[in-house]
Amino acid sequence: MKAAIIDLRSDTVTQPTPQMRRAMAEAKVGDDSYGEDPTVNQLQRRTAEIFGREAALFVASGTMANQIAMRLYVRPGQEVICEERAHIFNSELGMMAAFSGCLVRPVWALDGILTWELISQRLRRPGAKYGSTGLISLENTANFAGGTIYPLNVTKEICGQAHKTGIPVFLDGARIFNAAAELGVSVAALAQGFDSLMFSLSKGLGAPVGSLLVGDADFIEEARQVRKMLGGGMRQAGILAAAGLIALEQGPANLPADHENAKFLARGLAEIPGLRVDVAKVVTNIVLVETASSDLTAPNLVIQFAKRGLLANAIMPGTVRLVTHCDVSRADCEQALQLIREVLSASSASN
Repeated sequence: MKAAIIDLRSDTVTQPTPQMRRAMAEAKVGDDSYGEDPTVNQLQRRTAEIFGREAALFVASGTMANQIAMRLYVRPGQEVICEERAHIFNSELGMMAAFSGCLVRPVWALDGILTWELISQRLRRPGAKYGSTGLISLENTANFAGGTIYPLNVTKEICGQAHKTGIPVFLDGARIFNAAAELGVSVAALAQGFDSLMFSLSKGLGAPVGSLLVGDADFIEEARQVRKMLGGGMRQAGILAAAGLIALEQGPANLPADHENAKFLARGLAEIPGLRVDVAKVVTNIVLVETASSDLTAPNLVIQFAKRGLLANAIMPGTVRLVTHCDVSRADCEQALQLIREVLSASSASN
């Protein structure tokens, strides 16, 4: 009998729960392009309530939500300041340039956490040579920096100072519920001060599809038009929103266990010769594992892991990313560590 696959590539790989499947089958639906899908409308209202905002818009993906916001905030030729590992810069196929005609001004920050001091040095005023700064975008948690979290005082200062200069601030909060769970605060508190934000239902919260864009009523009304431009009129989308409602209400309770599993993995990995893990920096559900030797590349490790039934992602030549989620148990994490030990032991023996 073939061993079960342990999938640590991402928290996007979760399977819908039986309760989600039942809700999807029984969902009341209408044409959302006309604003007539009752389940979509319920999800949007509930999201706005949770975040203390006027409105929300259900969209197909986090990328769609991010790019709708870019289109609304930034004129062609303007720049968007973000951390250099940001999802909008690295993982959305250059869509800011293709769809909105804007440029990225990437800024490196320790642990992926920008500060106003770093941002202020990269601001561009309108002038004869440069495209001006049209938007500041932060990502919480910072995915490719290892799931790190923005402190509340840092985001408060960035939003306050940016608004004094007339620059809006957008939050890519794909995993904001992870940040809230670890800090013990509400997502509304983490989103305070931002002009708008997005979050994903289909990552740690466990829904099969969807993200929400959240902001004031005028912004969301404009966003609805841009969603249509991107082919995002999903018609009877209540089938998807039904699972999203369950994820929104029940998913956050599962996140602390995901974080503890990630920390468990990190501690075990740190003891394996040939690997480096900064255990103290693993605070949510993402573990970055560095190879200690240039002869042992991350892509090669991932291939060897897969042969033993463990799926992971190589995000850089020397870095493997492991992501825990609701479909990964503590026993799975223990098994993953054993498989990784076997791979490293075999590699050491062959050298």
